[in-house]
Amino acid sequence: MLAESLGKYQQRINLQLSSHIDALADTDPRLKAAMKHGALIGGKRIRPFLVYAIGDMLNVKLETLDECAAAIECVHAYSLIHDDLPAMDNDALRRGQPTVHIAYDEATAILAGDALQALAFEIISEPIKNITPSQNLAMVKALANASGYSGMCGGQAMDLRSTNKQIELATLIQLHQLKTGALIRCAVEFAIIAAQVNDEERQALLDFADAIGLAFQVQDDVLDIIASTEELGKPQGSDTDSNKSTYPKLLGLEGAQKTATSLIEDALSALAKLPYNSQLIAEFARYIIERRV
Repeated sequence: MLAESLGKYQQRINLQLSSHIDALADTDPRLKAAMKHGALIGGKRIRPFLVYAIGDMLNVKLETLDECAAAIECVHAYSLIHDDLPAMDNDALRRGQPTVHIAYDEATAILAGDALQALAFEIISEPIKNITPSQNLAMVKALANASGYSGMCGGQAMDLRSTNKQIELATLIQLHQLKTGALIRCAVEFAIIAAQVNDEERQALLDFADAIGLAFQVQDDVLDIIASTEELGKPQGSDTDSNKSTYPKLLGLEGAQKTATSLIEDALSALAKLPYNSQLIAEFARYIIERRV
């Protein structure tokens, strides 16, 4: 069931992203092509999946969720383009293909990331069918918080500052709650806002989001050690080579794997509090620590 749903939502978001980028004026075709390269290079589409799958679980129509899914994936795509730049992680491969600054050039990559970030807010600030203006504004604010200083950008800054250093576990957790977890939490928040769930259900869903967001990053750190370059689509061991702060470095490989498993157990406990059929979401949570890419 999970593989079928992942495929369905991947196809849906790819069409959405392609449509939004194609609709842009041909002010600079090279920049537009770089944006498309960065946004459609492939990937698991975890964040759009969560928007769609949790929204569907909460009885929200998929058409209502399209803008949310597209906006959050534009932000994610922009973040990866910038992460790959020489000033950041300096990666030449992303999902087995040349990164944007390699396929085009560094300046174009910077602008492509900037333009995708702006496009995300163009998309999410447009009127959305079945969504009130106050809900729409809440979505814009959620995406801004998750994307900026208080979320992903702040976490990335902490990550860069922690390279070549020994940091405490609490700092590493905070770093990844911001860098990786904030956008994952935002994806779940979009579904919560669209469905207008009660406070108890909202808290259970946010607890689930926080647990899987952290588990996702722990598993990424593990895969950097145990997966191959072919599986990862980028050089194996790149985090180790860059002397980044990771869970295996701090806890050991086995300790990191146990942490990921414990986090997924927390996520499943949160889901069990909800009065909905959460079978697909639970299957997805388990997939997070079973995946090889």
